[in-house]
Amino acid sequence: MTTIDRSPGIRIVPFSPPDIGEEEIREAVDTLRSDWITTGPKTALFEHEFAAYVGAPGALALNSCTAGLHIALATLGIRPGDRVATTPMTFAASVNVIEHVGATPVLVDVEPDTLNLSPQALASVGPVDAVIAVHYAGHPVDVDALHAYAQRHGVPVVEDAAHAVAARHRGRMIGSHGNLTAFSFYATKNMTTCEGGMLTGDAKLLERARVLHLHGMSKDAARRYEKGGSWRYDILAPGFKYNMTDLAAAIGRVQLRRLESFQRRRREIVARYDAAFASIEELQGPSVRPEVDSSHHLYVLRLHLDRLRIDRDEFVLRLARAGVTASVHFIPIHVHPYYRERYGWRAHDYPVAYGNFLRMLSLPLFSRMTDADVDHVVDSVRGIVDATRR
Repeated sequence: MTTIDRSPGIRIVPFSPPDIGEEEIREAVDTLRSDWITTGPKTALFEHEFAAYVGAPGALALNSCTAGLHIALATLGIRPGDRVATTPMTFAASVNVIEHVGATPVLVDVEPDTLNLSPQALASVGPVDAVIAVHYAGHPVDVDALHAYAQRHGVPVVEDAAHAVAARHRGRMIGSHGNLTAFSFYATKNMTTCEGGMLTGDAKLLERARVLHLHGMSKDAARRYEKGGSWRYDILAPGFKYNMTDLAAAIGRVQLRRLESFQRRRREIVARYDAAFASIEELQGPSVRPEVDSSHHLYVLRLHLDRLRIDRDEFVLRLARAGVTASVHFIPIHVHPYYRERYGWRAHDYPVAYGNFLRMLSLPLFSRMTDADVDHVVDSVRGIVDATRR
C-alpha cells in the first residue's frame, strides 16, 4: 500500500463531497417526525417532480441507479441467452445487471473524444437484444444514432444516466426520450438522496417496473393504508426490494430544487479548469460536442504520457501528496478479473477504452468547491507537469 506523505498544513481538496444544506436537514427531520419514513407520500411527490423536471412521461423512485438498470432489463423481458451491448468504459453495475438477468454482455468500444459507446462500433458486433447506453461523465451519447440503430434492428435502448442528471442532447433533457432511463442520486452525484435512484420512461413500462420494484406486490404500503385502502395485496411477479424511502425522497426534493444552482457552479469550475489547461500540451481536457449540454459530473483529464516522465498512477499519487484527491473513471470492465476470466477478454480487445484508461484521471468537481480550491488543483496539476515534462 502506497503511503501518501503530505506536508503539515497542506490544503486538502476532496474529490466530490455532497452539498447538503439546512433545508435538506429540516426536511429530513420533518420526515422523521411524520408517520412515513419509508415509501410514502414524499416519494410519490419526488417521482412527480423529477418526471416534470426531465420531461419524462413518468418516474419510479428506487434505492439506486443499479436497481433501475436491473428492473429496466427485467421489465423489457431480457432473459438467459440474450445479448446486451454496452460500453467497457463504465462502472461495474452497468454490466453486473446484465448478468443478474442471465444475459450475456457484449462490449462495444468507445468514441475517442467523448469516451461514450460508439454507434459505429455497435453496428459491427452482430445481433443484440438490448443496448445499455452510458452517458459517460455527464456527456450524452449520440441519442439520435442509437435511436436509429434501435429502430432499424427492433431492439430497446436503456439509458444509464447515472452521470447525466440535467444533461441535454439537442435541447432535450436526458430522460425525456421515452427509453427506460436510470439516474443515480449517490452521495458523489450532482444531486443526492444519500443512496437512491430514479427510473423514467414510457408509462406502460413503468407500470410493470413498479410491480417489480417492491416484491412484485400489487399495492405498496401507502396505497394499502391510505384512507379507504385495504390490507389485501397480490404478488404479481417475483419482484425485488428496490423502493426508495420517504427520508431519501425528502432530501431529493430539496436537492432537485437546488439542482440548477449546483449546475451553474459546476459550469463555472469547468470553465476555470478548461482555461487553465488549454495551453498545456501535456494535457487533454474533456471533449464537449456542440449539440449537447453536459451535466459535468466528472472532469476527466487525459495525460499525453509521451510528453511526461511519469505514468498516470504516479501523477495521481503526486496530486494526493499535494492535497488534491483525484480518482480514475473507470477501470474498463474487460480488465476486471471476473469479466476477463469469464469471457476471455484481453486488455487490447477494446483499444480506445483501454488506451484512454491508462492516461486518464478525474479531478475534484463539486458545487461546494471554492475558487481557492480550484486554484489549488490547477497549481498542483501545473506543478507536476512542470516537474515531469520530457
